[in-house]
Parts: sequence; C-alpha cells; structure tokens
Amino acid sequence: MFDDLSRKLDGVLARFRQRGVLTEPMIRDGLREVRRVLLEADVNFQVTREFLSRVQEKALGEKVLRSVSPGQQIVKIVHDELVALLGGERARAGLSWASVPPTVILLVGLQGSGKTTTVAKLGRRLARQGKSPLLAACDLYRPAAVDQLVDLGRQAGLPVHRGAPGAGPLEVARSALAAARAGRHATLLVDTAGRLQIDEPMMDELRALKAELRPHEILLVADAMTGQEAVNIAKGFDEALDLTGVILTKMDGDARGGAALSIFGVTGKPIKFVGVGEGLDALDSADPVRLAGRILQMGDVVGLVERAQAAVDREEQARLEAKLLGKGTFTLEDFLVTLRQVQRMGPLEQLVKLIPGVGSKLPADRLDPKRMKHVEAIILSMTPEERQRPEILNGSRRLRIARGSGRPVAEVNRLLKQFQEMQRFLKQFRGRIPSKPLRS
Repeated sequence: MFDDLSRKLDGVLARFRQRGVLTEPMIRDGLREVRRVLLEADVNFQVTREFLSRVQEKALGEKVLRSVSPGQQIVKIVHDELVALLGGERARAGLSWASVPPTVILLVGLQGSGKTTTVAKLGRRLARQGKSPLLAACDLYRPAAVDQLVDLGRQAGLPVHRGAPGAGPLEVARSALAAARAGRHATLLVDTAGRLQIDEPMMDELRALKAELRPHEILLVADAMTGQEAVNIAKGFDEALDLTGVILTKMDGDARGGAALSIFGVTGKPIKFVGVGEGLDALDSADPVRLAGRILQMGDVVGLVERAQAAVDREEQARLEAKLLGKGTFTLEDFLVTLRQVQRMGPLEQLVKLIPGVGSKLPADRLDPKRMKHVEAIILSMTPEERQRPEILNGSRRLRIARGSGRPVAEVNRLLKQFQEMQRFLKQFRGRIPSKPLRS
C-alpha cells in the first residue's frame, strides 16, 4: 500500500532533512519535486495544487524551533496536510451507529470492485467488535452472487439472509431488516447489485433501497487500482445517494495511491476502510493519521496491534506465554504455532512496514514470504519426537528432513542453529525475571 509513493516521497523529503538551513528557493524547489511525485501517483491535479499551496504557506511562514531541524518541520507540515487530505477528524470518527439497533449499512459499487467480499470482511470486523452483524444478499442479478455471500458468511462465521425464492431486491431488503430486528442483530450489512458502469436503472434501485431501509451509512466500495476513475465513480454515486464514506479495495496491489489521496478532496467523503489483502481479516480502518504515517514511512503500531489481536488465538497465546516465562521447554512445535499466528497477520512485507523506522531499511530479499513457508515445511518434515527434542537430530535425520521438505541440508542446519540461539536467549531472559513481586 502506497509503496511507490512512499519511496519517492521519502527520497524528496530526505533532501529537506539533510539540510541544516532551508531557504525559500530550496523549499520551492523541493515542493516542485513533491508535486511531481503526487501527480505521478495519479493524485487529482486540483487536489495536488491546493495541498502544495497549503504546505508552502505554512513552510514559509513557520518559525524554526530550536529543538527541531527545519527539515523535520517540513516533514511535520507535509504529514499534517496529508492527514487533512485523507479526511482529518471527520474520517477518524468512524461509522455512525443507530441509537436503536440495528444499524443499517448499505454497500454500493460497480461490479468487480470487490463489494461482496468487502461485505463479509466488514462483517467479520464488526463481529470481533461485538456488533453481531447480519449480511443481506440483495445482489440478485450477478450469477452466483448470493451463493458467494453465503459461502463467505460461512467462512467468516456470520449469518446471511438470502430472501424467499423469486423475491426482488426490495422484498429481500425488507425481510432482512425484519430478520435483523427479530434476531437482535446490532448491524445489518446490505450487499447490493453492481453494474459495469453507472446507469440510471441501477441508481433508481439503490434510491429505492435507501428509501426502504433508511441506512445510517452508505459506503461506496471502489477499486483503488482504477486510480482517478475511482474518484469519478465516487462523485457519481455521491450525487445520487449522498454517500457517507468510501471503502477502497485492492490497496495491496499496484495501486499508486492517487485515489486514496484524491477522494476526500474531490467529494468531501472520507475513506473509512481499506482492503489490504484477500483474506477475510484483510480490512484496515483508514485512520488518516496512521495512513499518513505509512505514506511517510513512519510506521503504524496501532495497525500492527490490531492485526495481532485479530490473528492470535488467545488460549494458544496464553499457553505459549506460560512456556516462555515459566519453566516449560519452548519446542519446535511451539515455534510452528507462533509462525502460523504471524502468517495469519498478513504478508511479512506488510507487517514490517508497520514498524516505525524498519520497513524502509530492510532489503527486499530479507522479506521473501517464501522463507516462512520453507521453515514451516522443514518443521512439518520432522517427527513429533524430533520437534520436542531437536537435540536428537543427527546427520541422517537432517538429511531425511531436507529431502522431505525439499530444502537443502544447510537450510535445515541454519534453522536448528537459530532455534538453539533462541532457546539460549529465553533462558537468559527468564533468569532476569524476578521470582517474587517487587515491594513498593
């Protein structure tokens, strides 16, 4: 997400950071480079011009603090303006909730934007927050759209209302709202029909659904890969339905970031969530401060914690903590469990970028996602006894494991050596933990 934009913008801002004194010509030249980077990222021209105008006005009028270098102040100004560009406090407010449940959330968009999958992702996210969602399958035109939502609901552990056979979208929506009330669901997520392009029959149907359901949120699901076209689509839907926000999908692909940085400036509608992967947990809140931090390679610790909370099995984690801090032996079996929990959090290259000051410094070859799969294959090629007692792994056993996992013997040896070092570190760590609570 924002990889190319982040790299180029960081290169421009590095020139500011390296200078002890910044003159007006230096600032103007640097901002011209920022302008080029934003336009290359497909950011709307008018939005870019207004953004740079605000940055330049603040940069030239800013008093230099003694404790902060001029370059750092420029970066701070750019960060603050990026936050404003992404919606500021309005975007941070999140979803609106009904005083009397259920809260109705209508999701709209064109075909191919990932709308049905996003309904399940959002439902999964809300379920973890205790909002007990019911999914309503109101896309009755795309072949197998209802079956797709039912299948996604089954994977996410969420109920799906599909309506009576032969019922139209309005009838399904009406019965879904009644079912949500009867089942005491806190939220009702409505998947609507999409088209290949915006047309009047499509908008008429969505207007009818809006009048019937009176939704508290109308969220456009837009494909970030379409760049500026996503902004035009947002304008069209907003004029017809008065959107409350946008969900950008496929931000983990080759999206240049222009749509994310343009939508609020053009439509005034904040981005509330971004899709960052194919998994049902791959939906992040679009907090402007955190997104601006990612763009400027400052990391996103809150996002990292959220992913950990969603992926980690609490009972398994408690068992592992007891082993790590107590007298139990941390085995390769435990290491495999930990490895799988990390993998559930998302691709390694994404996780590293959420750690402040780390993502931009690690070479790409150190973040090869296949490495974790190779480690998993090696451990799975061991017998249960070998995972519990790796010290019994002699040469012939290591050769068998290498053949079984399809990895070289040297890689097996390297993994075992690293595991031994980890065990030594854990023993030293335990020795530093006080056996009795400290007296106050």
